[in-house]
Amino acid sequence: MDFGFYLPCYWPDTSFPAQTMYDEMLEEAKLAEELGYISLTIPEHHFINYLTHPNPLLTAVRVASVTKKIPLITAVLVLPFYDIRRLAGEIAQADCLTHGRIQLGVGRGAFRYEFDRFNVPVEESRERFDDSLNLLMKLLTEEEVSWDSKYYKFDPITITPRPVQKPYPPIWIAALAEGAIQGCVRRGFHVMTTPLRDPFSAVKMQSNAFFSALPAGSNQRFSMLRMGFVTKNEADTQEKLKVAHANHQRFVNVFNTPGTVKNGAIVPIEVSETLDDIRQSLIIGSAQECVDKLGLYAELGIHDIQVNMNFGADHKDVMGALERFAVHVMPHFKNQPSSRAKELA
Repeated sequence: MDFGFYLPCYWPDTSFPAQTMYDEMLEEAKLAEELGYISLTIPEHHFINYLTHPNPLLTAVRVASVTKKIPLITAVLVLPFYDIRRLAGEIAQADCLTHGRIQLGVGRGAFRYEFDRFNVPVEESRERFDDSLNLLMKLLTEEEVSWDSKYYKFDPITITPRPVQKPYPPIWIAALAEGAIQGCVRRGFHVMTTPLRDPFSAVKMQSNAFFSALPAGSNQRFSMLRMGFVTKNEADTQEKLKVAHANHQRFVNVFNTPGTVKNGAIVPIEVSETLDDIRQSLIIGSAQECVDKLGLYAELGIHDIQVNMNFGADHKDVMGALERFAVHVMPHFKNQPSSRAKELA
């Protein structure tokens, strides 16, 4: 099992300079590559301070300028929000500018708050996503493409430039539910998912969904995003659990409800989860506690964990946790085949 590093740019204090936040993100990205993380993932969100990346491709190009070879994965481009003709060209340009390091995580979106403000009916998200993905792949692989669908009607066009990677950058589809994960696998895509803050039973469900649909001999990969943080001691653990809980209070506001947002800042709301629930579900604690929890993930055959350490801790703390995780946790899972991998071999 491998580990990537998630670059969320979570911005709970909007009085903190955004430029400094992005500069700190670049320092973390550079250190993550030096420490052996296998990829960097970049989300997309709009009009809120939760994950402050309105243009993940722009972020990826900037991150590429301070790193060397590490893959840069969008997580995810919300296809219903785009004119795919324009997005296809931007993807190809980003692939050129990063020398073929872009990977495309794509999804249909999750926050009604964003759909409403883009005037995109959330009820159309699946249909729009499917049409957009089919069109995107066509534009990236062929020239003189015309289209006639419910959402796009146009005469032949050729996007310029053309992508470096052929036929196009690797595509990951974001899916949470069992049927959605299985459908993505059957279509031949890599899958990225997250159990959010749900308990380990959700991890098992999502993993079983992927591998139950995986054809023999397939090279498709399964990636999971999870909050993780190797703390310095028990007092630090308790502090980080409180920070994660505060993060969760903002997340629930836009994920489970229409969203209460003031001047771009999500208002924290009451949640049912306790600090003990957060500790049980997330990978926060001593190095040994993290190793023990991740051992259960590894046994499920998950190919990589995208670790989110930026859920509210300050930059210095995150830099320290990046190193502690790389030194004390990652070596336990290097070249260690899981029970599921042995079964599939």
